[in-house]
Amino acid sequence: MKLPRFLSDQGDSAADPPVGGTTVVEQHIVEINEEQLRELSNVFSAPKWLRDAGLASWLLAGVALLLAGGVWLAAATSTIVDPVVVGFIVAVVASPVIGWLGAHRVPRTAGAVVVLVLLIAIAVVIALIVVSGISSQLDAIKAQAEAAVPKVQRWLKDVGLNDDQAGRVTGGVSSSVGPASHTLIHGIVSGIGSLAAAAIQFSFLGLSIFFLLKDGPGMRVWVERHMGAPRDVAHVITGGVMTSLRRYFAGVTLVAAFNGVVVGLGALILDVPLAGTIGVVTFVTAYIPYIGAFVAGAFAVVLALGAKGATTALIMLVIVLLANGLLQNVFQPIAFGATLRLNPLVVLIVTIGSGCLFGMIGLVLAAPLTSAAVQITKQLGDARAAVRAGSEQPAEAG
Repeated sequence: MKLPRFLSDQGDSAADPPVGGTTVVEQHIVEINEEQLRELSNVFSAPKWLRDAGLASWLLAGVALLLAGGVWLAAATSTIVDPVVVGFIVAVVASPVIGWLGAHRVPRTAGAVVVLVLLIAIAVVIALIVVSGISSQLDAIKAQAEAAVPKVQRWLKDVGLNDDQAGRVTGGVSSSVGPASHTLIHGIVSGIGSLAAAAIQFSFLGLSIFFLLKDGPGMRVWVERHMGAPRDVAHVITGGVMTSLRRYFAGVTLVAAFNGVVVGLGALILDVPLAGTIGVVTFVTAYIPYIGAFVAGAFAVVLALGAKGATTALIMLVIVLLANGLLQNVFQPIAFGATLRLNPLVVLIVTIGSGCLFGMIGLVLAAPLTSAAVQITKQLGDARAAVRAGSEQPAEAG
C-alpha cells in the first residue's frame, strides 16, 4: 500500500550558505503510516464519551417531545380517551368473571351484557347512597357550622390571635357553608361541565367496557401480532400488564375495605348518622390514590360536624387520619407486597410522579404498569437464563 507523502521545505542558513545571493532549500519527503494518519484524523474530533452523551441527549429530547405530544393529544381528546382507558381497566379486572361465566356455558356476548348491567347497578346504588346521605344532612351541617363559630374563635384566641383576627378568620364560615354544601352535591356534574358531556362520556365508557369484555381475546391477539416482538414475548408482555392490573386493584380493594371498615366503625361508635354511607364513600374513593382519602375524610368529618358538633368532628378527623395514615401504613405493605410485589415507597414515588405528568389516569395506572415492567423483565430474564442453561448442558455432555 502506498503511504501518503508530504513535502517539507527546510532552509538552514548555516548549513546552506547563500550562493550568488540565493538560498538553497532542501525538500524532505515525510511519509506517514496508517496508524499515524488515524491519530492525525482524531486530533480535532470530539471524544467518544462526548459523542455518546450528545447522541443520548438528542434521543432523550426526542422521547420527551413525543411524550409531550402524546399527553397533549390525550388531553385534547379526553372526552374519548378517558372513558376508553377506564373501560380498559374495568374490562381487564372483570374479565375473569367472563371466563367463569363461559365455563358455565354462558356465551361471551351474554356474559359481557350481564357484567355491564351489574357494574351499572353497583354504580347507581353507590351514587344514590352518597347523594341521599349528603342531602339529608345539609341543614344540620349548616346549623352546626354556625354554632361552631364561637368555639373556633375561642380556640384561635387560645393560640394567640386577638379578637379582630379571630373574627376575620371565622367571619365567612356561616355564609360559605351553604354554597360549599351545594358544590359538594353537584360537584360531579359541574366538574364535567354539562349533562351532555356527562352523557357522552358515560356512553363511551359503557360501550368500551362492553366491547372490550366481548372481543378482548381477539383484540389481544391483534395487539400481540403488531408489537414487533416474537409471539411468545408479546404474549408475556400483554399477560404481565393484565396480571399486574388485576393484582393492583386486588390490593386496592383490600386497602379500601380496611379503610372503610375502620372509618365506618369509628362513625358508628361516635353515633354519627349514616355510618354505613361514610364507610361506602371511604371504600369507593380509595380507588383514587391519595386524593380519594382526602375526599372521604372531608366527607366523614363534615357529616360528624353536622350531626354531633365540633368535638365529635375532631375525633372523627383523628380516626380518619389514623385509618389513612398509621394503620394503613401497617396494612398496605402487606396488601401491595402480596399483589404488586413492589416496595410501598416505589408505589408512592411513581404514583405521584405520574399524576403530575398525566393527571388522574397517571395516578391510577402508574403502580400497576411499573409492577408489570418489573415482572415482565423478570420473566424474560428467567426465560433467557433457561435457554442459556439448556444450550450449555449439551456442550458439557459432549
